[in-house]
Amino acid sequence: MRIYTVDSFTDQFFKGNPAGVCLLDNPAPDAWMQALAAEMRHSETAFLLGGEAGEPYSLRWFTPATEVDLCGHATLATAHVLYSTGTAPETLKFVTKSGILTVTRDETGLITMDFPAKPLEETDPPEGLTEALGVTPLWVGRNVWDYLVEVESEDAVRAVSPDFPALAAVDARGVIVTAPSARPGVGYVSRFFAPRVGVPEDPVTGSAHCALAPYWTAKLGRATLLGEQLSERGGTIRTTVRGDRVELSGRAVTVLSGELHA
Repeated sequence: MRIYTVDSFTDQFFKGNPAGVCLLDNPAPDAWMQALAAEMRHSETAFLLGGEAGEPYSLRWFTPATEVDLCGHATLATAHVLYSTGTAPETLKFVTKSGILTVTRDETGLITMDFPAKPLEETDPPEGLTEALGVTPLWVGRNVWDYLVEVESEDAVRAVSPDFPALAAVDARGVIVTAPSARPGVGYVSRFFAPRVGVPEDPVTGSAHCALAPYWTAKLGRATLLGEQLSERGGTIRTTVRGDRVELSGRAVTVLSGELHA
């Protein structure tokens, strides 16, 4: 089986979010996929199966600790592998736990993923959340997966230094911290913390933008925005809200490829 490491939401090596991509020859046991994801130690490893004769592919994602329902950067990485190896049509369809996801590529190589929007509802912060983040929130919301905490500025997002054991006690997949950008051309900035599922800070989180995009589109009044994730590696995602769907667009680069012997 072929296996790859791809840096997603970037056009530079060693930036963006690295993902593992495993091209399965046959269905694999869940325990084996989980063990391989733990071995790879990326925030997510994608497992791809099928796609013969124009049929949709089956796609699943595992962190080092658990399977997740949706992952943007590992989906982008998988599409990048298929496109770069010349084994796929221009429109890809992936059957996933979040339904059928459609991915396309334009003439410049920009890859666009059609994902479900995951809008937020305003809520009181749960016990321990703001203390674990060390912030004073302007607004707190929750969707099916995550909490979103808006703070006053881009500098405040950069300055967040969470208490990860305390944050892992918050009952959610992860926590998004966000603010409007201080720079022209960038609509908003964010960071994403998910110690509860084995990812203390994720470098660039596509699925979090399923909440960020509708949130900032409503606040800024623009359907298409550029979001920047302010992790140490950094990365950018272009988002476009279309009703109950969000288009996430970005680039990726293959860092390594090899043969899996396990």
